[in-house]
Amino acid sequence: MIVLTDKREKFAQEIVKGSNQTKAYKFAYNAKNMKDESIWTEASKLMTDLKVSQRIQELRQPAVDKVHLTLESHLKTLADLRDRADADEKWSAAIQAETVRGKAAGLHIDKIDMKQDLDVVVEIVRFGDE
Repeated sequence: MIVLTDKREKFAQEIVKGSNQTKAYKFAYNAKNMKDESIWTEASKLMTDLKVSQRIQELRQPAVDKVHLTLESHLKTLADLRDRADADEKWSAAIQAETVRGKAAGLHIDKIDMKQDLDVVVEIVRFGDE
């Protein structure tokens, strides 16, 4: 475990909780008399400090591992469902399971027809002008 000063540890903990750099700096340090630009500069320096960035990574790792295992097991379950559907010659179910598996892995992106939506908005505006 990387050991930081109390203030640097508080800063790292706040970053991991989701605070932005400015808020994390203000939480960890006495910044009452500092200009915003000075806070931004000091917070940026902390984020680029090797020990601080390594500690932040260290604190985030359990969450990263948990998400990775969840995604991995999810993809395996979907692959198993696909394989069972394929073995039972349930082609539609097999294709659906594989499609959902691809979406979960980030391989499929739903396409939205924005032009059609825009045409509807134009018609509504046009109707309102009459």
